[in-house]
Amino acid sequence: MSNKETHYTDSDIQVLEGLEAVRKRPGMYIGTTGEKGLHHLVWEIVDNAVDEALAGFCDDIEVIIDKGNIIEIRDDGRGMPTGINEKTGLSTIETIFTVLHAGGKFGGEGYKVSGGLHGVGASVVNALSEWLEVTVYRDQKIYFQRFENGGHPTDSLKVIGECEENRTGTTVRFKADPDIFQETTVYNYDTLYKRLQEICYLNKGLRINLYDKREDEKSDSFIYNGGIIEYVQMLNKNKTPLHEDIVYLEGESDGIQLEVACQYNDGYIPAIYSYTNNINTYEGGTHEDGVKTALTRVINNYAKNAKIIKDNDNSLTGDDVREGLTMIISCKHPDPQFEGQTKTKLGNIEVRKIASDIFGNGFERFLLEHPDIARLIVDKCMTASRARIAAKKAREMTRKSDLDTHVNFGGKLVDCQEKDPTTCEIFLVEGDSAGGSAIKGRDSMHQAILPLKGKILNVEKARLDKALSNDEIRTIITAFGTGIGQEFDIDKLRYDKIIIMTDADVDGDHIRVLLLTLFYRFFRQIVEQGHVYAATPPLYCIKHGKTIKYVLDDDEKDAYIAKLQEKNTNYVLLRMKGLGEMDPEELNETTMDINKRILRRITVEDIIEADAAFNKLMGEEVEPRRKFIEDNARYATNLDI
Repeated sequence: MSNKETHYTDSDIQVLEGLEAVRKRPGMYIGTTGEKGLHHLVWEIVDNAVDEALAGFCDDIEVIIDKGNIIEIRDDGRGMPTGINEKTGLSTIETIFTVLHAGGKFGGEGYKVSGGLHGVGASVVNALSEWLEVTVYRDQKIYFQRFENGGHPTDSLKVIGECEENRTGTTVRFKADPDIFQETTVYNYDTLYKRLQEICYLNKGLRINLYDKREDEKSDSFIYNGGIIEYVQMLNKNKTPLHEDIVYLEGESDGIQLEVACQYNDGYIPAIYSYTNNINTYEGGTHEDGVKTALTRVINNYAKNAKIIKDNDNSLTGDDVREGLTMIISCKHPDPQFEGQTKTKLGNIEVRKIASDIFGNGFERFLLEHPDIARLIVDKCMTASRARIAAKKAREMTRKSDLDTHVNFGGKLVDCQEKDPTTCEIFLVEGDSAGGSAIKGRDSMHQAILPLKGKILNVEKARLDKALSNDEIRTIITAFGTGIGQEFDIDKLRYDKIIIMTDADVDGDHIRVLLLTLFYRFFRQIVEQGHVYAATPPLYCIKHGKTIKYVLDDDEKDAYIAKLQEKNTNYVLLRMKGLGEMDPEELNETTMDINKRILRRITVEDIIEADAAFNKLMGEEVEPRRKFIEDNARYATNLDI
């Protein structure tokens, strides 16, 4: 043991009181201080209003983005209690907004079901705000309190007026602290729109009005009396439903409520989204497991009883019965246990059987009462089963491919020397010419090159068995090493970075979207875990003196030239050639050198939005794609997911 003084004493132990801990480590409470964390402040206050709706006391919520990016949220709930809290000695309002883990969600009858179960929402928003004001309408009085500089009350709770007898509710108005949110304090209207719309789909009859009072004023109102039935209709609007009736089932057991709405379409990709107390459990959980298990069981039993499947035939699998299924699962639980800090997977064991029973009994009754629809569903599942068997044979052929034979660049892999995946990357390159330059200009120790011949199959319109018959896709599968479908294993991925390198033109954009569709539909984890990138070759080269400046777009070009013109500097502007026309040195310097290149990581912020985008751009329906192109043609340089 070293004899050196440790300099670790009692004085090194800090005790952060009240809201100091939140301001010191905001990421622990809202995940990030970027744009996502900024919008999280809105969700925390909206969740409190929605909890009032879940309890049956609120019908209308208003969310306002005011000038200066001030947020105001109003509800017509009961209004927060205004008396003195016996534990803190403060008013209940001040307790809610200044004490962590204080709220009506830890017992009693205040809230039987709640989305914000940590009880830190209002106090965290207060801590991370430059100022916050709360106004409560209750008991024919108007109560008001203001907090500044990270949650410090400017005065105690005061009565500032009287209101009509039947008016109740709470209004919270706040301005995010720019010292905390240094990246941005500007709210994105579309982000608020999507989440508020989703909340209203999940809570039928609840109305939420969204207003933007900044420069370009706009507003939207959401109310869906059909709830998740209308949600499924919206998700399937660009698809061709297999049956007109949407299956809707609901039930309750031991205080746990379950709603399920579903409809099959003629596509191949399932779209199953589950929620617990309005929280998107995108990793699933016991409620989703129970419904999926019941779906497989009920369809198999029906098919066998109807003699569609013979006794000696193999049963349909979960993948078979979910092909082309759009489904929303909404669970309301008085005490949900989520796995992980992000609350993305429900862990309550008792929910699995409850969900299975409620959905299974209801769906079995639906099939018996609608034999024509039942036959359509079973026939689709049988077709999916035959395709699955064909895909299994195709996968076996892919597994037998010898990776070492992919040594030329005629559409085959030229691998790197290093075998440690964490230091390796693979470039998927458009065309043989660009592939040849990339091979010569690469770092052969760490960079692999896979040139692609033309455009790969659009997998949005094809089952896995057809995708596996495509030579380019089989080569990609073999190169990645992960397998595909049921055999997919992210731990076997041979490259940390998968880099799509295509020309900055319409054909290049199309190839990139085709590859992203393949990755998202059949290799989703490589996208979700941040392994997929798009190379960004420069659009222009600007030469002045001995300096060579590469720029990515017209805006960057114009800004750089303006600076040169201010200094009366002579320059030469060159439009960059396509990847295939660049020599190896040029390609390396502009696009491949890890010290100079610019890569754009492809991420998935919203799974439902990503599903809709791929279906719109790559699905069977032409009209939604045409409208998207007409609306966005002048922006069509990149696709962000």
